[in-house]
Amino acid sequence: MTVRLRLQRQGKPKRPFYRIVAIDQRSKRDGAPIELLGQYDPMAVTDKTKVKADRIEYWLKQGAQASRTVASLLKLNQKKAV
Repeated sequence: MTVRLRLQRQGKPKRPFYRIVAIDQRSKRDGAPIELLGQYDPMAVTDKTKVKADRIEYWLKQGAQASRTVASLLKLNQKKAV
């Protein structure tokens, strides 16, 4: 089972809200995740991302791969924290 860290769309039409999840690579976009790792709100003015950094680090050490979008969000969040 290959695990990916990717976005799962939530919200209403024209008002997206995303969860950052650890999920089996073969699952559907909105399938059942293994673990909820954070959230991303592109419509928010401030504090667009909230993540559980320790759990993301755990999954990456276990061999999970982050999608391009999640990887870029994590880089932005890392720069903001420093």
